[in-house]
Amino acid sequence: MRNRARIMIPLAAAGLLAAACTGGGATPTPPASQPQSQGAAGSANPDSLPRNETLYTTGTQWGPPVNFNPIREWDHATGTKGLVYETLFHYDATAGKLTPWLAESGSWTDDKSYQVKLRQGVKWADGQPLTAKDVAFSFELGKMETIPYHNLWTWLKSVEAVDDQTVKFTFSTANYQQWDFNLYSRSIVPEHIWKGRSEKEVLDGINEKPVGTGAYTFMAKDQDRVVLQRRDDWWGKTALNMEPKPRYIVDIATPSNEVAMGLLLQKGMDLSNNFLPGVANLVKGNFGLTTYYSEPPYMLSANTAWLVPNTTKKPMDDPAFRKALASSIDVKKIVEGVYGNLVKAASPTGLLPQWEQYVDQSVVAGSGFAFDAAKAKKTLADAGYKDTDGDGYVENKDGSKMSLTIIVPSGWTDWMESARSIAASAKTAGIQITPDFPDFNALVEKRAKGDFDLLINNERQLSNSPYTYYEYLFQLPIQKQQNTVNFARYENKRAWDLTKQLDQVKTDDVEGMKKIISQLQQIHLDDLPVIPLWYNGLWAQSSNQVWKNWPAAAGSSPKTPAVMWHNWLELGGFETLTQLQPSGS
Repeated sequence: MRNRARIMIPLAAAGLLAAACTGGGATPTPPASQPQSQGAAGSANPDSLPRNETLYTTGTQWGPPVNFNPIREWDHATGTKGLVYETLFHYDATAGKLTPWLAESGSWTDDKSYQVKLRQGVKWADGQPLTAKDVAFSFELGKMETIPYHNLWTWLKSVEAVDDQTVKFTFSTANYQQWDFNLYSRSIVPEHIWKGRSEKEVLDGINEKPVGTGAYTFMAKDQDRVVLQRRDDWWGKTALNMEPKPRYIVDIATPSNEVAMGLLLQKGMDLSNNFLPGVANLVKGNFGLTTYYSEPPYMLSANTAWLVPNTTKKPMDDPAFRKALASSIDVKKIVEGVYGNLVKAASPTGLLPQWEQYVDQSVVAGSGFAFDAAKAKKTLADAGYKDTDGDGYVENKDGSKMSLTIIVPSGWTDWMESARSIAASAKTAGIQITPDFPDFNALVEKRAKGDFDLLINNERQLSNSPYTYYEYLFQLPIQKQQNTVNFARYENKRAWDLTKQLDQVKTDDVEGMKKIISQLQQIHLDDLPVIPLWYNGLWAQSSNQVWKNWPAAAGSSPKTPAVMWHNWLELGGFETLTQLQPSGS
């Protein structure tokens, strides 16, 4: 897998759509052949853009740009949300707080009312002013049943434009954790352009000529790229005292990691958000490449990769078997052998390093797990799983043959190797697992129907709160088609009730959050409905040949992530663009 970037669709329907391992699309042409400046439908033009003003990126798109629709947060052209359209807030994951963006401020005026004050002087790219009516209209689009944030309206009672700069949100239930997520996740669109669009057009429309409030406009597109041009009249230059440094951004769909690597080394690419195996050797060499850390794991952590057992099938319905399975997996071999130390082994809780303050170490000490083949064998034996036919593999409790299959998408080479490693490791404990690599779409169908034994999944990104993590693990009720969350089909009413309680704790009440999260961790580690494996990296390899001052953990470098993935520009990706410097300066 090159990318593993995920979509943050609304929380109750949230899921993060997997990007393909090796993207489609034509082999990128060198920078000398660029699309012309004639709008989103522009075609190729041999005139090149000034190299010292142009940022070349890759790792988000895997084929021709399909739409410019910010409502479709999972497959729009790179930059649609974050560079062209904007949100009310951004979220600073390092500081753990919302940062006002289109909103000048936002606050709870009582337990069920939230008020947003918009900034003065914000204009759409067509010159029309942004008003509270645009914000109200954008949220009210969610009343349409197919819109990704429709679930918001099961607890949002109304949204009202009090005056041109003031928006009042009134809730039937105040889900504070989800609301903070929505504040930095929902794109604001212009009512004067979008009003009257049908539900199908709102969801599926290409939105060929996007008009946003953002710092960029779409300049052109081609089969393997989109080109964005900076707005000289962007409101943030004065209100935020910041401006992205590249005048042009060209995002290219690279067909393989080899192409992405070659372009990085040949001054044809500045930032790759692909998974590039072996990049550690280049970072250590004199190749002008940089990553966030100068040593393992090199990358920030973006999400947790889990082994997901189908808890509706035997023996995966048995917590004792799941615990034995967890103890049988040598994650260190995956981290070192598959990833070359570009990822970190996950803690037993699976909570990302950025959420470490919420980990109850006493729960981990008492109920956590680690690789221990002998312990796995003993747990199996104590639970009644024995090798009765002497073939080296345990049978089910009733004596029937146990032969499990683990599925990951064909072509996602790192996950394929990880699946093989899991199978080999489990064998030492007497568990027979066979890796299988279906087409991605076939896997999605199997996953939704519950037609699988085991799979690897990581569809939950870093967010404003561990609530999003536990909402993924424990959401009820189980649907016939389980499309976005709880693929394990694990049913635990107490866990789901606690998750909903967590949602109703205010986000600044850290101690209140910890008390509930501790209980959720205990349930998770007692039952292991999913088994955390490793923290997937926020893949970011940058070249210093044209642009410098890339984010890095050491020194005075920026601490925001260098990332163009969908829904990460609001998590610091945009801020990184404002801190770049031309290498010639």
